[in-house]
Amino acid sequence: MENTYTIQQIAAMTGLSTHTLRYYERIDLLHPISRDSIGYRYYTDGDIAWIEFLIRLRQTGMPISEMKQFSELRSQGDHTAGQRRELLEQHRLHIHEQMIRLQQDLSHMEKKIDYYRDLEAEQITKQYPGGATYE
Repeated sequence: MENTYTIQQIAAMTGLSTHTLRYYERIDLLHPISRDSIGYRYYTDGDIAWIEFLIRLRQTGMPISEMKQFSELRSQGDHTAGQRRELLEQHRLHIHEQMIRLQQDLSHMEKKIDYYRDLEAEQITKQYPGGATYE
């Protein structure tokens, strides 16, 4: 039997707010979540795996509209595997492009840090010529 979890437990486990979880359900990123006799949502291990995948897509910059497209294809069954793969391949390309931009930004930042480090050293040298300190 699969484990079940409350929305609060899922929020704690995933770092998503209960509001976000309800929103994801409302916009059909999450298939309708099962409910108990009182109407409280209960999530399964399978739901957690899907939520974690959605989180990964979001963290890597996939727009909600593309996430919805992927989710809709997923709900249609295995015959959409090729379309889902293509979406993920496009997203992977986007991630690679992001990584290149970030690497370029990091390199520029490192050059600026080195520049300011050298400028600080130059100021110290001007203050204390020859490395002498005056106490």
